[in-house]
Amino acid sequence: MLPIAPEPTAPARDARPGLSGMAVDELATWFAGRGEPAYRARQVADAVWGRSATSIDEIRTLPSALREAVETAFRFDTVGDTELRLSDGGLTEKGLHRLSDGTLIESVLMHYPARGAQRERHTLCISSQGGCAVGCPFCATGELGFGRDLETAEIVDQVRHAARRLSGESRRLTNVVFMGMGEPLLNLDRVLEAIEALNDRERFGLGARHITVSTSGVVPGIRRLTALGPQFTLAVSLHAARDPLRDVLVPLNRRWPVAEVVAAAREHARTTGRRVSYEVTMIGGVNDTEVDATAMAELLRGDLVHVNLIPMNPVAHTPWTASPMPVIEKFAERLRQAGLPVTIRRNRGQEIGAACGQLAADRAGAPAAPVVARRRRLLETASAAALRGERSHDGVPAGVGE
Repeated sequence: MLPIAPEPTAPARDARPGLSGMAVDELATWFAGRGEPAYRARQVADAVWGRSATSIDEIRTLPSALREAVETAFRFDTVGDTELRLSDGGLTEKGLHRLSDGTLIESVLMHYPARGAQRERHTLCISSQGGCAVGCPFCATGELGFGRDLETAEIVDQVRHAARRLSGESRRLTNVVFMGMGEPLLNLDRVLEAIEALNDRERFGLGARHITVSTSGVVPGIRRLTALGPQFTLAVSLHAARDPLRDVLVPLNRRWPVAEVVAAAREHARTTGRRVSYEVTMIGGVNDTEVDATAMAELLRGDLVHVNLIPMNPVAHTPWTASPMPVIEKFAERLRQAGLPVTIRRNRGQEIGAACGQLAADRAGAPAAPVVARRRRLLETASAAALRGERSHDGVPAGVGE
């Protein structure tokens, strides 16, 4: 596919709802209002969630005039132009998608061939917001700032887009993770609606245990999920167990400190019986010290968890690099000594900018050199202070609240 070109001015947002964001009974109500039988909704839903139709005009079970009416009221697909980049011998596919108002979002499809008794897997990482308000300095999405929440259909259509590609190769999507652009729990209503659509047997039909929702630590959102008692996996972007350092790495920590986040996640695991996944981006000389490993071991000891250690992907405009593998292995061993299950992940798609937000950040253009230099100095100063145990006095990121 051709690269997505920048737009000189942002177009108006298409007000028509996406069909994939609507339940069958909602469609039935719309058809009933036009004097049409309820089975018309099922015909549309079958086309939306099937793999053959790519537009409303291809729903041939509907009369021509009714197809035109549906086209006027709804969008078949809310994900517009898509640029695909492949790496790892085709095992990683990065998609840059343009929405109706010009907002750029990303998804990453990762293929895992069958190995031993383990079946092949096809995992899609999707976005829930355009940009992000949390502002983690090692994340390219944080450089973009916050644009807007995604609609339910805009979330789901990333999945439909990947599923259609896989279907053409007689393969199917096995896992979906909400770990792309944005903080899912700051757009929780739409994320829950998307999960419902993906889990619904009459729509996408993906089992709840094959869905993972990630958060940087939005405690009210975690508690709301716990009250719902879901069977999907909760993942927490931890990155550091000490507040002074986590203030720098995850600015949201200044609103909900790490002990409060872990306490909410602990209750979630206790209530649902599902272990919590903790994600830790390993940054050389910043959060990979023996002190940090010990702090994390003590914080999580005895909890129903799994810890994923992930070497930092190179991100422009930061002074940091990934921890060396021997350092990560030593960190992992300290956690295992505390009885914590640990996996060291291998980065995928570095040459295509597969880390969250990298392609969209590239399209946004690089900031001026003085801005980059100032940002690097601030991060170096902040991380050095955090290593000395000094907490940040900066405010909570804009857009983050109760």
